[in-house]
Amino acid sequence: MAPPRPALLRPRFWLLLLRLLLLQLVLGSDLGHATELAFTVEPSDEIVVPERSVVLGCRAEGTPPIRVTWRKNGVELPESSHALVLANGSLLLPSFRPDRGTGPSDEGDYDCVAQNRFGLVVSRKARIQAATMSDFHVHPQATVGEEGGVARFQCQIHGLPKPLILWEKNHIPIDTRNDRYTLLPKGVLQITGLRAEDSGIFHCVASNIASVRVSRGASLTVSGSGSGAYKEPTILVGPENLTLTVHQTAVLECVATGNPRPIVSWSRLDGRPIGVEGIQVLGTGNLIISDVTVQHSGVYVCAANRPGTRVRRTAQGRLVVQAPAEFIQHPQSISRPAGTTAMFTCQAQGEPPPHVTWLKNGQVLGPGGHVRLRNNNSTLTISGIGPEDEAIYQCVAENSAGSSQASARLTVLWAEGLPGPPRDVHAVSVSATSVRVSWSEPLLNTKEIIGYVLHIRKAADPPELEYQEAVSKSTFQQLVSDLEPSTSYSFYIKAYTPRGASLASVPTLVSTLGEVPAPPPLSIRVLSSNSVQLLWELPPKLTHAEGGFKLFYRPASQALFTGPIVLPGALTAYNITQLDPTEVYEVKLQAYNQHGDGNATIRFVSLRGASERTALSPPCDCRKDETSNKTSATGIIIGIHIGVTCIIFCVLFLMFGYRGRLLQCKDVEDQLSPPQGPRSQRDLGILALNGMAQGDRGQINGDEKRLDLNELEQLFPLSLGSGQQGARLMLDPGSPEPCDETQLSSLPPDELSVLEEQMAETSCLAAGTPAHRDEVTSPSPSNEG
Repeated sequence: MAPPRPALLRPRFWLLLLRLLLLQLVLGSDLGHATELAFTVEPSDEIVVPERSVVLGCRAEGTPPIRVTWRKNGVELPESSHALVLANGSLLLPSFRPDRGTGPSDEGDYDCVAQNRFGLVVSRKARIQAATMSDFHVHPQATVGEEGGVARFQCQIHGLPKPLILWEKNHIPIDTRNDRYTLLPKGVLQITGLRAEDSGIFHCVASNIASVRVSRGASLTVSGSGSGAYKEPTILVGPENLTLTVHQTAVLECVATGNPRPIVSWSRLDGRPIGVEGIQVLGTGNLIISDVTVQHSGVYVCAANRPGTRVRRTAQGRLVVQAPAEFIQHPQSISRPAGTTAMFTCQAQGEPPPHVTWLKNGQVLGPGGHVRLRNNNSTLTISGIGPEDEAIYQCVAENSAGSSQASARLTVLWAEGLPGPPRDVHAVSVSATSVRVSWSEPLLNTKEIIGYVLHIRKAADPPELEYQEAVSKSTFQQLVSDLEPSTSYSFYIKAYTPRGASLASVPTLVSTLGEVPAPPPLSIRVLSSNSVQLLWELPPKLTHAEGGFKLFYRPASQALFTGPIVLPGALTAYNITQLDPTEVYEVKLQAYNQHGDGNATIRFVSLRGASERTALSPPCDCRKDETSNKTSATGIIIGIHIGVTCIIFCVLFLMFGYRGRLLQCKDVEDQLSPPQGPRSQRDLGILALNGMAQGDRGQINGDEKRLDLNELEQLFPLSLGSGQQGARLMLDPGSPEPCDETQLSSLPPDELSVLEEQMAETSCLAAGTPAHRDEVTSPSPSNEG
């Protein structure tokens, strides 16, 4: 049996080793791509002593090679002997030059810029200032106090950094271990329980890295003990308004005097507890809050109480704590196929609330085109991404307390062999609600195209509100409907294959046509045997300055219309006169505006019944008889006797004949009433004339049925004889009923004549009896005009 071969000689060993090496190469390549370009060290604010050197730190990590440059006040800083970029990316200023008003200065806002083949990022801004120390603008003042009382000295001076203030008595530093001596950081010295040995000369000493300054001296004179008389509590100095940044220390001063010595207490105006953590009382009543947070912001009240009573004095001051901007949600790097939408989200908090700005490869990115910013700039949306959108995007949050930045990279995935963008995209407005879009086939890689997608949106809307319509690959045009009139739309096309979409075509803009007015709601009122009144409402989409109405009318037996009669857009009524009382007329009314003529509203009206009623039943004129009776004194006397007699008969009528008379008038009224409904429903006649069913009555403004000639001949034969079915002409809802309203009856002519005479007689008898009148009083034709 042959001995086993060494492992190094086995083919399986070499195959496994080769796989491990390949895996290592792949993982190494992926790790290199996964390392995003980001800062591990950013520059911080610095206060520098003039003529001394300073190093601004900056270090970035990511896929090499990485190039680091610096900017000052937004302008790239050229490398020179005054500004050197170190190997690790930091900036060295060998001899810091302060701003003296003449010559170059190194003071300003600095940021470093890191760039690799995937994009560019910008660090936070660091403010570099020269250390300074001003003269005292408040010196301590001489003070006289009583034994057991309170003395206070104050000095103020400005400097960068903030000066440290100490006090000297007779040129000897004050012993801070003495509980009666309280030194506040803002430059205040308080001495409580004064004694004679406290008398002396006091100086304020301020120092920082720039200089040391000593104030003028102020004397303290302590007189003998007080009288011991009662003194109201008084607050000599109360808390000031302070604005601090988180983690600083707040000192709220409160100095109170009185006899007996008042008790000092603190509270918040909003009632919230002050707490105990990080809180201490310095001296006899000063409140110290170390490591302040945003929650410490508020109004603080210092109260000086007389012991054992409710007598108190108060003073208050506001504390505002600011917090630099910091991120609670960082943007994440993403990879998206070309043509899709990429979204980055960045949320920051701070006090005051920070302002968020987006950068693309270091350049400020504003909304416009396919870029959209929402939710106070916290969300960045890029629609229809392409190779030009592949970059590093930064979210920069800034407020008055500081700034912060975070970055993410967008990778656009692009498959090989995809078709080019569709060409020659044109859009033509077809109507007020439709547009026809056409295009040409892409130039490259068209064999795998499976279809096109048309992207549609209003030009004024953001890109995320667009919608799409799919189109067959053999179709190079699409009719887009259901659009809004007089509105601008944006269209672009993409070609799709099984491996992905092409780039978007060049977008095109087009506006839909304007919309013509709707048909005006129209009703007709018969005024007399030869005139009618047209009433309508103003339709929408009609302005007085740009539109109006066109009126046409004709006898139904003729082919030609009279018109158009052009009427102004503010008009809602029109009278047609000199008509043939034996004809049925067809009336058309249409509205028009700057976009064209709208559809017409058609109505039919018959005047034959009006002329027949005028002949059969002339109106009674009691006033004429009464006028003739007044022409002589004899007539007046006879009239008086007749009037008395009428009164007597009326009383008898009311006592014995009222019910019977009422029933008789009711019978006559029932005989005269048409079968389709009560007299008050005056709009039903128009509907009946236009061929509408009983169930559709009352819907004058709804859908209307235009009669053809056969229906017209059935409803309105050229000559109405006995036994023909008629129809009643009604008025529009709510309008008064005319005196000569036409009633076409199915009764024979003789019976019609009798009924007409009875109706006229009943009208005259009922003139003084309201119970016998119709529900709507018919005015005379003279009042209708």
